[in-house]
Amino acid sequence: MKKLMFIMAVAFIYFGCTTDNWKADNRGVTVFPEKPTDELLQAVRLEPYTEEIIKVSATADNQFSDQESLTALPPDSPVDFDVTETDQEVMLYTGKLSAAVSKITGEVRFYNAKGELILQEKKNGGKTFKPMEVDGVKGYEIRQVWESAPDEGLYGLGQHQAHEFNYKGKNEELFQYNTKVSVPVIISTKNYGILWDNYSLTRFGDPRPYAQLDVFDLYNAAGEVGGLTATYVDDIQNQKVYTIRQEKTIDYENLTTIKNFPEGFNFNKAKITWEGYLQPRESGVFRFLLYYAGYTKIWIDGRLMADRWRTAWNPSVAKFQVNMNEDTKYHLKLEWIPDGGVSYIGLKVLTPRPPEEQNRISFWSEMGDQINYFFMAGESMDQVIGNYRTLTGKAQVMPKWAMGFWQSRERYKTQDELLGVLREFRKRHIPIDNIVQDWSYWPVDQWGSHEFDPERFPDPKAMVDEVHANNAHIMISVWPKFYLGTQHFKEFDQNGWIYRRAIEDSIRDWIYPGYIGSFYDAYSPGARKLFWEQIKEHLYTKGFDAWWLDATEPDILSNASMDYRKALMNPTHLGPSVKYFNAFALMNAKGIYEGQRALNNNKRVFILTRSAFAGMQRYGAATWSGDIGTVWEDLKAQIPAGINFSMSGLPYWTMDIGGFCVEKRFETAKEGSDDMEEWRELNTRWYQFGAFAPLFRVHGQYPYREIWNIAPADHPAYKSMLWYNKLRYRLMPYIYSLAGAVYHHDYTIMRGLVMDFTHDPMVFDIGDQYMFGPAFMVCPVYRYKARERQVYFPKNKGWYNFYTGEFMEGGQTLTVDAPYDRMPLFVPAGAIIPLGPQIEYATQKIPDPITLYVYTGDDGSFDLYEDENTNYNYEKGQFATIPFTYNEKNKTLTIGKRKGSYDGMPEKRLFKVVFVTPGHPVEFDPDISTAQVVPYNGEVVEVPVR
Repeated sequence: MKKLMFIMAVAFIYFGCTTDNWKADNRGVTVFPEKPTDELLQAVRLEPYTEEIIKVSATADNQFSDQESLTALPPDSPVDFDVTETDQEVMLYTGKLSAAVSKITGEVRFYNAKGELILQEKKNGGKTFKPMEVDGVKGYEIRQVWESAPDEGLYGLGQHQAHEFNYKGKNEELFQYNTKVSVPVIISTKNYGILWDNYSLTRFGDPRPYAQLDVFDLYNAAGEVGGLTATYVDDIQNQKVYTIRQEKTIDYENLTTIKNFPEGFNFNKAKITWEGYLQPRESGVFRFLLYYAGYTKIWIDGRLMADRWRTAWNPSVAKFQVNMNEDTKYHLKLEWIPDGGVSYIGLKVLTPRPPEEQNRISFWSEMGDQINYFFMAGESMDQVIGNYRTLTGKAQVMPKWAMGFWQSRERYKTQDELLGVLREFRKRHIPIDNIVQDWSYWPVDQWGSHEFDPERFPDPKAMVDEVHANNAHIMISVWPKFYLGTQHFKEFDQNGWIYRRAIEDSIRDWIYPGYIGSFYDAYSPGARKLFWEQIKEHLYTKGFDAWWLDATEPDILSNASMDYRKALMNPTHLGPSVKYFNAFALMNAKGIYEGQRALNNNKRVFILTRSAFAGMQRYGAATWSGDIGTVWEDLKAQIPAGINFSMSGLPYWTMDIGGFCVEKRFETAKEGSDDMEEWRELNTRWYQFGAFAPLFRVHGQYPYREIWNIAPADHPAYKSMLWYNKLRYRLMPYIYSLAGAVYHHDYTIMRGLVMDFTHDPMVFDIGDQYMFGPAFMVCPVYRYKARERQVYFPKNKGWYNFYTGEFMEGGQTLTVDAPYDRMPLFVPAGAIIPLGPQIEYATQKIPDPITLYVYTGDDGSFDLYEDENTNYNYEKGQFATIPFTYNEKNKTLTIGKRKGSYDGMPEKRLFKVVFVTPGHPVEFDPDISTAQVVPYNGEVVEVPVR
């Protein structure tokens, strides 16, 4: 074995002229495999970014690309490393991590400091390259495969809404779409992560696209070979059949394929049914993807596989799988009611793969210069996410007001309407911190002008000033969209910074009578700067506090085919849209963040965006889950979607509480009707869940979403929503401390149980419970009229009912009460929860006294974090922490010595301490009168249990 330490500097490594099997420089090691499985592979390079992060690149060219990553930040300085060589491999050591590259095949393996294998690429390397060219730019379809341990769970990939949580053995196509946010990163229970550094259309798992149903032998409803029986009824009330025909595919998913519906068919009162038989040509697990809008039900052999609704203009997806035998026919029935107007429907399938292949980890991308990925290791999943943020950027401490309650609707149509809502909040003493002005505040033909329609908003500066005078903040919707002929459009267009295809094709939007416009090219630095300058001139100077960046997929034309979507944003400043398809939202946020911080570094940037990408957290950005539906199914889908988004390293996530797109029965529901009571219960359950999301935000179409518009003040729905709103504000010391931990400790607020209980394999597939910080296990209720639900309590930990203080042992599943007005909440032994006074906005009072609920039975700790709430002085060290530590053996809470300081910090304060023990349950009461009162002046105080 030969061991070397390399300190030489080499700018580029060229391969064609070398005879060496490997080379090194001060940044890393390059190996030239002798017999790679993919003969196009020329070289594999390892480059440590930190002791726990190693970049792996593989190229089919004669040199590596020098293009800078959009997601990963460059390392501050070279990392010290050692290199050893054997006959078979070259190994790079960082001290905490090592990576070995086979000199024969290029296969890479990763080991911890003890020499234990963490992850390895598929035997012989698992790399594939397929040359391709777009718009004269050459590149490759690329794929990398890794082995996956049978007992690991995999999480992340962004936010997807097909109810999947653990992605082990699953497939997900990664592209941006309204309600779908794709982030190419996974985190493993084996305490490693992979960031796939590519921006094009990507597939995790199976690299194949979903196939049409004609991969089966198809039979009609009568059992005759050839296709499914499609029955088109254009008058559902009278069962009037328009036509019956035989179809080999169900593919009406976009504006192109819906042209294949029967000519002249009227969808307004329609029902279409596909029925027949599928006979597989092979045996195994078939994975189906149902793309639906309207009311959709599908049965296989009489078993209901999905029963869904989504508004006609904004389809969603459902996934299911069926184990099938090639010698068997399976009855299929798909029943679809479009719910008014032309709608979208599709059913596709992935044919079986060998289980060992399906269970490997795989990323495939449509276009790249080379394979680039980052391997990140740690002692815990938190540390892995911390390393991800080291690589892609810190997440800021969000302004304190942003952690309070947000009220929004589509939309406040006038200045008086918005101000009237805020006044009503203050009149009713309902806590609120942010009110949102959604789209179309501009003159109807001036989208992108950032100007207000003077008839509806006569004095927007006065509107903003009144919001501020009422101790609230205001966010405004800003789209990257500009109508043809507006001054802002011309400013972009004259520099070549507008995507021209929509203009050339005269694409008109949905605003009557239809206007032509397009989006700006956020990949251009000049265009980003201009975008911010326009916002600054027209909106920032009026005092708006935050930016709602809508349609950032970019959604230039909703429901366009994938190919046409790429055409509509082509070319980008950096190259073909095929290559840069997924990163628009990242670039868009970058311009706003950098522009505002350069102008005013004393006010935290806050961005809410409908799409996101790896690295988004460094731009002061949060993401919401898009235009979801007002149905229980969508409520349920938000839970794993939000958890996985958070476990993708992006800590600030939210949703439209109550759902955005409304079923017609809720729009027309009358007082006392079943639909009205379901509407109220749906909103109540969603509100309860939303109070324990990183950001607490209500939004949606009509009916109006203010709680007094949902239910009268004496209704259980109103009372419950108000109770959880006030609880959120009582918890502000806890919640803002979590926001501080996001920045200072790379913490994750919304946490899959697997993050804190990795030792318990029972939690690997639990996607409908999660931890909100260290102290709350949140168990949302997502079924109508449910008054109980099953909850799993992770083992090796005791648990308390938050409301009653009742204690129970972990390691068991129990059916727990879930009354209308309360969502099940549980607290682990060792938790310490700080609560402040009742307030109506986040900074109304200094939280003094603070009530500390201490749940005994295990050791525990919590750091109270405080700073100046809205500026960036915390980056300069102007913040304070007070550590709380509970020792179970000594039965003592220690309030530790305060660390740090900031302007306005209270030097002295009071803590009220409440101990909850297994033998002494204490009901939750933030104003409890029996607490121990403890004066504190910044020095250590010990408080024994009594």
